[in-house]
Amino acid sequence: MGYRETAEEDDHETMSLRCEKPNPKTSPLPPSKRRTARWSDIWLKNTTPLKNMIFAMQLASPNPKSTHKTLIPNWANIDRTSVLSDEILLKILAKLPESQRKPSSVVCKRWLNLHGRLVRSIKILDWNFLQSGRLISRFPNLNQVDLLSGSLIPDQNSGISLSCRMLSVHTGSGFSPNQRVLESNLLPAEVVDRGLDGLASGCPNLRKLVVIGASELGLLSVAEECPTLQELELHKCSDNVLRGIAACENLQVLKLVANVDGLYSSVVSDIGLTILAQGCTRLVKLELWGCEGSYDGIKAIGQCCQMLEELTFCDHRMDGGWLAALPYCENLKTLRFQSCKRIDTVPGPDEYLSACPALERLHLEKCQLRDKKIVRALFMVCRAAKEIVFKNCWGLENDMFRLASTCRRVKLLSLEGCSVLTTEGLESVILAWKGLECLRVASCKNLKDKEISPALSTLFSTLKELQWRPDTKSLLPSRINGTTIGKKGSRFFRKTRDLKMLFDDQNPLLEFIHR
Repeated sequence: MGYRETAEEDDHETMSLRCEKPNPKTSPLPPSKRRTARWSDIWLKNTTPLKNMIFAMQLASPNPKSTHKTLIPNWANIDRTSVLSDEILLKILAKLPESQRKPSSVVCKRWLNLHGRLVRSIKILDWNFLQSGRLISRFPNLNQVDLLSGSLIPDQNSGISLSCRMLSVHTGSGFSPNQRVLESNLLPAEVVDRGLDGLASGCPNLRKLVVIGASELGLLSVAEECPTLQELELHKCSDNVLRGIAACENLQVLKLVANVDGLYSSVVSDIGLTILAQGCTRLVKLELWGCEGSYDGIKAIGQCCQMLEELTFCDHRMDGGWLAALPYCENLKTLRFQSCKRIDTVPGPDEYLSACPALERLHLEKCQLRDKKIVRALFMVCRAAKEIVFKNCWGLENDMFRLASTCRRVKLLSLEGCSVLTTEGLESVILAWKGLECLRVASCKNLKDKEISPALSTLFSTLKELQWRPDTKSLLPSRINGTTIGKKGSRFFRKTRDLKMLFDDQNPLLEFIHR
């Protein structure tokens, strides 16, 4: 069988291969000795199609010597990002790290505007920036706004700065401890309300807001225009102001600051707490700073806010007997006390002090624990807690700490800055906690290494986490701390070793560490 290449006359760029049987009459060789045609013979026999193909390829290839002209003149000098849409360029800028977004915003005005659309959180320092409308035009997609510093009128001629953990303000030289510094340095409530009205209409997707000195009308406008508001921090609030936030149906995190010594003063009583409880039924976290109230206000919160999981009291002014209302918070998991001069004045009889059923964590920081009856009532209400934290608490001596033995489910204990507590008082309580897994001790100068008993050492060997830094002279941190002694206890405390031999010396822990 053989192949023959034919070329069409009217189309030189088309080749066709067709099969043709050899003619035995014209062939000089017999059929048995005829050789089959090869591709090389067919290809070199007629080179016309090959020449046509090479010519067509030369026409299609660009000429490097010719000038390449485009539809857009001066293409090399034009910003090529201008042909990208805002949506595409926004996605590109959103991929940049936070450290590179701000420098990229000064490239051009377009990038500056696009950068503003990416900003979600802002802290206002100048109220005119909000009141003039520049805030909304510059940052149209905000969902977190802090107006606290911008609501203050600073003394421009004063170089004295008064700071606290929440804010700082410039004050004059005539400041006295009995003076309410921010009472005269706050913007009028009407000005704050107008700013809130403009902010709510321009940022309907607002999720977090920090404000001071607002009235009921300003908060009502925020509640109506911002249905997605979930977190609110309200300073210098009162019972009447709480009527405005009662309309925030989706509010989940709320911080109320009523009274701050030396800065400003306002009153939140049982009336305001009841209004709050009936309006904000979806609260998960509530912080009460300098608020007044009593048993009725806390009871209303517990009955209405059934999703409440975290409750914080800071420098509260509650009336006596309010502790007995905490069990109404059936889903409460975390209870915190900060800077409280007293937990309760008259806790009431023991039969009214039932335990919070779901409580897991009890945290006390910078609190005065000097009344044994009040501390006992607190531990009775929190006897289901699994985590207890004491940080810089005054009056936590051995007798006070022994009252914590009421809590039988403790798995984590943290002590920091408890300088009165001794090793004996610590041992008497934690040995009774059979489920203790974690112990953290820091800056407790009366906890001595040489006073650790064999029973306490055995307990240390079973803990999953041990942090022991009672003072700078302690020898335990440099050798054992951070080594997860619970997992390596067999290396240090072997069953075949008599533990009593480790404590014959005057400093038994030192001898144990050297071994």
